[in-house]
Amino acid sequence: MNLVTVDVEDWFHICGCGGPLAEEHWERLPSRVISTTERLLDCLDRAGVTATFFVVGWVAERFPQIVTRILGAGHEVGSHSARHRRVYELTREAFGDDVRSSVRALETAGADAVRAFRAPEWSINDRAPWALGELVAQGFSVDASMAPLRIVGDINYPRHPHLRSTPRGAIVEVPPLVADRFGHVMPLGWGWGLRMSSPRRVLATMERANAQGWAAMLAVHPWELDPDPPRVRLSPRLHFSHYFCLAGFEARFQEVLKHGTFTTLGAIEQAVRSAADPCVFAA
Repeated sequence: MNLVTVDVEDWFHICGCGGPLAEEHWERLPSRVISTTERLLDCLDRAGVTATFFVVGWVAERFPQIVTRILGAGHEVGSHSARHRRVYELTREAFGDDVRSSVRALETAGADAVRAFRAPEWSINDRAPWALGELVAQGFSVDASMAPLRIVGDINYPRHPHLRSTPRGAIVEVPPLVADRFGHVMPLGWGWGLRMSSPRRVLATMERANAQGWAAMLAVHPWELDPDPPRVRLSPRLHFSHYFCLAGFEARFQEVLKHGTFTTLGAIEQAVRSAADPCVFAA
């Protein structure tokens, strides 16, 4: 079984982007998160797929109806931080405060027992080795933040769901789908790698992961389905990651949903914890 996850953030929630998209300007920027999230919910409904939605606390505070709509459609809700900041740019204390703030926003909007977390830009990595322990201390039981990819993570990270031990206890880690192509590891399960790939290639890569006993995780953003996304000046790297191959992505993603087999993050967590011989890695 595989799973679909959604990072519910607005189009201007871009890590490391200052200027007109800096946090102090967010309140004045035109939000599109309601319409794009509704569009993504419709895609999932047509395919009969249940997903896990990692919601930014800033979004939940201003648009609690999004959380209500997600829960009403039968999906899971997790935290995607409060202010969409990279974890390794925060102190342990600031990270703890941010996580608590996000959970309060989600619970106020109607979510109960928020136990799943995803860091912005896959930023729980070797630069923030303490973060998983902090999540366990705050009652989280599953994380989906560690990418087996250069720049945002490490190609040596496990590619399959597994347990990671911390001084505070164990937490289930579920990594996103990657693929080996042209001598490099590419992000086939999210971002530009998912958007540029044909549904057939994505499904075939998922099947290969399943053949090894691994669940393949996909991750998408509502803004990737925007039919007319706002265009702003970004650095070359950010421009590529934010705009590359957006055209036609909704139709390609719908094909993956239609032909794939999916379960929930909660079910994957339960399977890892109940395994007779679970793989355990040190955090």
